[in-house]
Amino acid sequence: MTPKLKKTLRLIIIAAVLFAAGFFPLPQTVKITLLAASYLIVGTPIILKAGRNIVRGQIFDENFLMTIATFGAVALGEYAEAVAVMLFFQIGEFFQTYAVNRSRKSIAALMNIRPDYARVRRQGQLETVSPEEVTVGSIIIVRPGEKIPLDGIVIKGQSALDTAALTGEALPREVSEGENIVSGCINLSGVLEIKTTKIFQESTVAKILDLVENAASQKAGMENFITRFARWYTPTVVIIALLLALLPPLLINGAEFRDWGYRAITFLVISCPCALVISVPLSFFGGLGAASRCGILIKGSNYLEALNRAEIAVFDKTGTLTKGKFRVTAVKPAGISADELLETAAHIEAYSHHPIAVSIREAWNRPVNPNDISNVKEIFGTGITALFRGKEVAAGNARLLQNFGLKAPRGTAAGTVVYIVINKKYAGCLIIEDTVKEDAAETIERLKKNGLRLAVMLTGDNHAAAEKIGRKLKLDNVYAELLPADKVDKFEELINKKSADGKILFVGDGINDAPVLARSDIGIAMGGIGSDAAIEAADIVIMTDEPSKITDALDISRRTISIARENVTFAIGVKLLVLTLGALGYASIWAAVFADVGVSVLAILNAVRTLFYKPRHKKNPA
Repeated sequence: MTPKLKKTLRLIIIAAVLFAAGFFPLPQTVKITLLAASYLIVGTPIILKAGRNIVRGQIFDENFLMTIATFGAVALGEYAEAVAVMLFFQIGEFFQTYAVNRSRKSIAALMNIRPDYARVRRQGQLETVSPEEVTVGSIIIVRPGEKIPLDGIVIKGQSALDTAALTGEALPREVSEGENIVSGCINLSGVLEIKTTKIFQESTVAKILDLVENAASQKAGMENFITRFARWYTPTVVIIALLLALLPPLLINGAEFRDWGYRAITFLVISCPCALVISVPLSFFGGLGAASRCGILIKGSNYLEALNRAEIAVFDKTGTLTKGKFRVTAVKPAGISADELLETAAHIEAYSHHPIAVSIREAWNRPVNPNDISNVKEIFGTGITALFRGKEVAAGNARLLQNFGLKAPRGTAAGTVVYIVINKKYAGCLIIEDTVKEDAAETIERLKKNGLRLAVMLTGDNHAAAEKIGRKLKLDNVYAELLPADKVDKFEELINKKSADGKILFVGDGINDAPVLARSDIGIAMGGIGSDAAIEAADIVIMTDEPSKITDALDISRRTISIARENVTFAIGVKLLVLTLGALGYASIWAAVFADVGVSVLAILNAVRTLFYKPRHKKNPA
């Protein structure tokens, strides 16, 4: 609890004690003195705020309503009721502030990723400077316990990084020489020497901070409605209360100003829109906080609300549903042993940094002797040729076989195929496939259970590989061998399949899929921790590579909307009931206090539930 909030709580307690003391059997002057002191403690801040707002032209708000209502109660001699209105209103404000502070914590945790300084090596000396002053290519030193100030590559040292503020994951990430590293993480163990690859303004941490700071400005439709509603609602009820106090005594025989004035004051207290004005934005704010705790950055309440109407989910393949990490899944020799075929392929790919070449060397998992290889030549778009222990060898795609006048065997397998030729004879092939993410199948299943009509994959990969993944994940449709422009065209077709109020979301890596991300109702970027384009192009950024976070975001959205609607229905229902009773003379100011403050507190406590979302997914083996 903040010092300011503690001070408010102390004042409320003091005022409450004085208020309670006013009901003891004491002389009337003492009672009035105690109640007056209680009123001044809790009422003065509200009266001053109402006065400041009137000077600024913002007349009709909850502070104005409470002020004129309590002034009217005092004028009628209802001192206890006047104090009760201010006291319980302050209690409601206290709960509101406390709830907002709780919901801010998750988002505020992200703000703590901002680095205070960078330790730069210049001319053999270490200088501590602002991260904004560090240029690309500088060498920075990060000691244990310090934040990584800028994006870069580790050139010396190894350590474990705390990425919880970025990803929501508690498990540290191990890094060593040659690995990319992003700003905002906390170095836990070893000293790291990092060569910067970006200036601070373009770094991951700067982009995330900008995203978080601007999220609150993007309001949901329900929030905008409540804002517009309160703008017209408050002056309307003030006019009605004034008419209620004046017209009946003037037009009805026997009607007294005191009775109808009391009803008008009751009406004013009941009509305060606090429960609506506070609880609905608080629900969305809590939803954004819950999402950020799960490693999901949502750029505004409008996108959180839009998720609730999602009907169609469209996925990229590589890096989204699959890991983007290739592995050899089958070795098919022809005339030689499988071990010899794999050894040949590993040696011929020894100097390549292509992911497929890396996967072949990993499958061999033994040292490669560079003295056994010579005369290496790359044939663009086809493969590689070389001399390996005196033999002419080649590795590549089907075009490579055609160059040697050979034909690819039928029914090889779904996936990327690397054919091996030795001394101009077909020697076999390797089947290389991208691995499906562990939680991809669960994600598709949960999305369909949550009411999404279609789950579709768009990919540039070949049909056989795409269809295999589509069957494994039980996707409704798979479109393969698409160029970026083809993806946009296909996406336009899918847009026509949604309903008028429905939304279509696209999930991609935020780099190659930027055109489709921009065209979608809700663009979701995977793996934002290493992708600048993801943070800029998408509406929602998943800070880990887990597709299941999408279902978490959907669950949070639906939970948030449900709670906001509960609050609106409950608040309006109770207020209409008590307003009617108050106007007819059947409800006192005490009932009005419950209808205002009581409903507000209950709505706030209900709204806070959005914060306590727990991810439901569990990682299953692919």
